[in-house]
Amino acid sequence: MPFAPDFSSHRVPVVGTRGMVASTEPAATAAGLRILQEGGNAADAAVATAAALNVTEPNSTGLGGDCFALYYEASSGQVSALNGSGRAPAALTLDRIRADGFEAGLPSDHGHTITVPGACAGWWDMIDRHGSLTMPQILAPAIALAEEGFPVAPINAFLWHALVGRQLQRGAGARELLIDGRSPRPGEIFRNPTLARSLRCVAEKGREGFYQGEIGEAIARTAQEYGGLLEVADLASHTSTWDEPISTLYHGLRVWECPPNGQGLAALLCLNVLRGMDLAQMPALGPDRYHAMIEAMRLAFADAAWFIADPAHGQIPLEELLSESYAVERRKRIDPLRAAPEPEHGNPIHSSDTVYFCTADAAGNACSFVNSNYMGFGTGLVPEGCGFSLQNRGAGFSLEPGHPNVVAGGKRPYHTIIPGLLTRESDGSLYGPFGVMGGFMQPQGHAQVVVGMVDDDLDPQAALDRPRFKINHGDEGEGVVVETELPDATREELTRRGHALQVADGFARIPFGRGQIIRRDPSGVLWGGADPRADSIAMTF
Repeated sequence: MPFAPDFSSHRVPVVGTRGMVASTEPAATAAGLRILQEGGNAADAAVATAAALNVTEPNSTGLGGDCFALYYEASSGQVSALNGSGRAPAALTLDRIRADGFEAGLPSDHGHTITVPGACAGWWDMIDRHGSLTMPQILAPAIALAEEGFPVAPINAFLWHALVGRQLQRGAGARELLIDGRSPRPGEIFRNPTLARSLRCVAEKGREGFYQGEIGEAIARTAQEYGGLLEVADLASHTSTWDEPISTLYHGLRVWECPPNGQGLAALLCLNVLRGMDLAQMPALGPDRYHAMIEAMRLAFADAAWFIADPAHGQIPLEELLSESYAVERRKRIDPLRAAPEPEHGNPIHSSDTVYFCTADAAGNACSFVNSNYMGFGTGLVPEGCGFSLQNRGAGFSLEPGHPNVVAGGKRPYHTIIPGLLTRESDGSLYGPFGVMGGFMQPQGHAQVVVGMVDDDLDPQAALDRPRFKINHGDEGEGVVVETELPDATREELTRRGHALQVADGFARIPFGRGQIIRRDPSGVLWGGADPRADSIAMTF
C-alpha cells in the first residue's frame, strides 16, 4: 500500500457549546453529531458513534466485540459505569483447553478465545437507562453508512491492510470485510450490506434479534467450526452489568474508571503513587518526571496483573488497593535515580485494537465509551452474512491454576478497554470524558493525559499531542518505547538510570494509542481534542 502515516499534522482544540463528539473516524464523529443535532443526548450520540465505528473501522470494533462506558448525568451529578463485556462459554474449562493441546496460552485466532460479544446488549442498556431517542433513530446513520458506503480514511486504510494478511483469511464471511479479496485503499468507497442488515435487525428486534436469532446462531456456528465451545444458550443468557465506578482524587479532580474486570484500576493505582511526587515541579519532558511515571506505572501493572479478574468469581480488595496507605507503601519502592527490577504485586490487605470516543451535550451530560474486538479483527472470524468479526477476549484469561483470572466457564476475562472521566471534587461538576485506546497502553495513556491536563494545565488537544511513553507488556517484549520528540538528553539520562529504551516514529507510533478528550468549562464551553496518531476528529455545532 503506497500510503504510510507520518503523524506530522498540527491540530488545535475544537471549541463549542451545543454538543461535541470526538472519535477516531470522521464519518463516525459526524454520525454522533447528527444525533445530537436531532435532539439526542450524550448517550444517544455515543451509541450512534459506536455503531458507525463498526462500519468505518471494523478492524477495531463492532458487534462482535465488547464495550465499557462511563456516563455523567448532569441532573444528578452521578457517574454510572456500564460493563458490556461478555463471558466465556459455560462449557469452557482449563482442563478442556489443556486437553486440546494448549499449555502456555491460547492462539489469538482459536475458537476458545471467542467470548460472548457484549456490545449489542451494552448499547441497548445505555439507551434504556440514559437515552432519549429510539434505537432505530440512533442506528440510522450507521445503517446508511453501511449501505451507501463511505471513503476509508488514510490511517485506518493502512491498519486495515496491515491486519488482513494476519487475521482475515479464513472462512467465507471474511470477504464481507474486503473488496475483491483485499483491504480498501485510502479514499476508496467501502460498503458493508451484511452489517447494515445486522444493524437493522438490532434496531428492530432488540437484543433478542442479535443473541437468540439468526445472528446468534451464526456466531455460535462459527466459534464451533474453529474449535470453540460457544453455544446459542451462552449468547441468550448474556447480560451487561451496571457497576459502581471506582475513583481516586488527583489534585482536585476525581478520576473515574470502570471497576474490574477492566484494567482502569491500573491507571488509578499509578495516579495514586504519582499524587505524592509533585510532578508539576519537574520538567514535563525531563528525565525525573518520565522516570517517576514509568516506575509508578510498572508498579501499577504488577498489581493489575494479579488482582484484575471477574469480581463475580472472587474478592478483589479495591478499597485497600486504592487507599492512601497502600499508595505510600508502593511509592517507597521507587528509587528516583534507578529503574527497579521487575516489580511484584503488593499485598494491600496487609499494608487491546480498540476504538475510544466521547460525547457531550448542551445539558451537561457526557459519555466516555470504548468498544473493541481486541487484537485487530479479533479472531479474524466473520460469521457469514453478519458483516462483523468476532473478538478474541478469551486470550486475556490466565492458564495458571489458582490465578484470580484463570479461565472458567461463564467468567469474564481481564479486559484492557477502559473509558475515563473527570469531575471537579469541589462541586461534583463535569470536567470531562477522556480516553486513550490501545491494549495495555490504555492505563498508561490515561495517566499521561491526566498529568498533562492537571499538572501542566494543558488543553485537551495539547495533552494528546504531547509525546508519550509505553511500557512493553507480555509478547511485546521488554523495555520502554518513547516517541522521537522526547529530548535526546532525557533519553540518555533514562538509559543511564537503567531503562531499556526504544524510539518509535512513523507507523511504530500506533501502539502509543489513539485518544479523545472533551473538557467542559464551568461556563458550559466544551473543548475537544483528537489524537494526531489516527484519523481522529472532534466536531461541534
